[in-house]
Amino acid sequence: MAVTEPRRKLQVTYLALALLVGLAVNLWMARSQSVPIDYSDFKALVRSGHVHEVQIGPASIAGNVDLADARAALPEATRQRLPQEGTGGELHFSTLRVEDPALIADLDSAHVRYAAVAGTNWLMQLLSWVAPALIFVAIWTFALGRMGNKQMGDLVGIGKSKARVYVQKNIGVTFADVEGIDEAKAELMEVVEFLKTPERYTRLGGRIPKGVLIVGAPGTGKTLLAKAVAGEANVPFLSISGSEFVEMFVGVGAARVRDLFDQAEKLAPCIIFIDELDALGKARGAGGFGGHEEREQTLNQLLVELDGFDTNKGVIIMAATNRPEILDPALLRPGRFDRKVAIDRPDIRGRERILKLHAGKLALDPDVNLAVIAAKTPGFAGADLANIVNEAALRAARQNQKTVTQADFDAAIDRVITGLEKKNRVMNPKEKETVAYHEAGHALIAEKRTTTDKVSKVSIIPRGIGALGFTQQLPTEDRYLMKRSELLDRLDVLLGGRVAEQLAFGEVSTGAQNDLQRATDLARHMVTQYGMGETLGPAVVDTRPVNPFLGEAGIAVRGECSEETARQIDAEVRRLLKDAEDRVRVTLESARGQLEALAQMLLEHETVERETLLGLLVAGAPLQAQPGRGT
Repeated sequence: MAVTEPRRKLQVTYLALALLVGLAVNLWMARSQSVPIDYSDFKALVRSGHVHEVQIGPASIAGNVDLADARAALPEATRQRLPQEGTGGELHFSTLRVEDPALIADLDSAHVRYAAVAGTNWLMQLLSWVAPALIFVAIWTFALGRMGNKQMGDLVGIGKSKARVYVQKNIGVTFADVEGIDEAKAELMEVVEFLKTPERYTRLGGRIPKGVLIVGAPGTGKTLLAKAVAGEANVPFLSISGSEFVEMFVGVGAARVRDLFDQAEKLAPCIIFIDELDALGKARGAGGFGGHEEREQTLNQLLVELDGFDTNKGVIIMAATNRPEILDPALLRPGRFDRKVAIDRPDIRGRERILKLHAGKLALDPDVNLAVIAAKTPGFAGADLANIVNEAALRAARQNQKTVTQADFDAAIDRVITGLEKKNRVMNPKEKETVAYHEAGHALIAEKRTTTDKVSKVSIIPRGIGALGFTQQLPTEDRYLMKRSELLDRLDVLLGGRVAEQLAFGEVSTGAQNDLQRATDLARHMVTQYGMGETLGPAVVDTRPVNPFLGEAGIAVRGECSEETARQIDAEVRRLLKDAEDRVRVTLESARGQLEALAQMLLEHETVERETLLGLLVAGAPLQAQPGRGT
């Protein structure tokens, strides 16, 4: 495995450091092992009778003596080199050997034991401290090998930007690959013109926008659109996620922001794209600590860089987020992100074009009608539609088909919306009958209300985690406004299953829990947000912030209101639900025969398509008039 240049430099540095440390330790240990004394002092110690054993080498003599005896026998100049007063123990001394014929006789007369030792092997002495250093380097190299080149690159370049740079020929995405968001494409075409012909806009004194913020729901094509801008303009594309700026080390995020803009200036003209900007650009708060302080430091550096770079050089920053409501106001002001492009989920025509784009690579059966598929997928984003096309192709491949049929697309939609079929989940006959009446109630109420989406399919096949059956409604068109009568019809459909259970069995089951939850939320929104309650009138009470792209409410349970108003809200919600339940009961009692027939058909076939349902309704009793509602 080849060693990268940063890794090789790091290994050499550690090797040199280990050798220096080993040399210092060896010298210190050598000095601490013995105290050098003069040969005359050695002879004085021998004559004093305090030395009991020595080792005689070719060039030196070494031995041990009691430290107190050494202080008493040695002269003042030598005693200064000995350990401090009060330190006990033995003293290991050494002296250079001189030509002294009387040495042996003096040692014998003083009853000193002596022994000859071989000369010091310099190679062994060198290995005694080099070998541990080499072992340490080997262990470190092995650890680096286990970490891999990527981790080492991250460690060495901790302050470097992690932006992935796509050169012109590697982007491979243009506006031809983007469908269903024509308004956003038209808005960003001007950015392409900025990059292609900046002088066209600057010759009159205008300034090219510094930043473009793309906001939209997940899967609507924000990143794809940014890549398409770079592909159309034929410029490099630097892509990075907002979460990649912040690390555990203080100051790394700010360093990476600086490095990112340095790279962009070298590659100009180019596009910087920051995905998930909300991970970096959350609104700053007072008194931040720890990671919050580090994130704010990174955000401050980004604000400085946005103010500092010159767009006339051809560097445009683009960012994407699905949570624009939490971004810092300083990030959104003109001069930083000048353009804001909102991407909504595609309408029915946009969905059909997206399906054509993704299905262009498939071998489609002639019976496939993409317009019908687009009508069955309201609210789906581009990523959802791409997933449906892929699931349909996988289903056709599993069944060894030569083409992808309409049935494959219908099965893919059912799988994405309601989950995978649970063919092995066996329900007892009583539970299955309960589910059949429940779904039949939903279907009949949906067909007998004039403003609701009509039923496309009814099934009692378990799907997903908790769905024991489902009623699929097919909208005829995209809706952006709902009237009060239409919302009341939706309440009726949601409660149709529960009322059908009451009529058939005299009691209800837990299967209506999700229906009740959705009905209660809808009724509460009618009262608190839409001003459709009779008691409170035209007032908005629930002021929880709602993300327009994620549809999630804030943390607060209820907006600011008095206890009396809260009681009125609860009473109004209960009244709406009770009135809806009464209307549904009247309708199902008058169509009891159709309810029984549809439930038995579901028990027999498990799935009823719209054509079969319409035949049952036409053959049965005539449709009853819808009960009157309040205004």
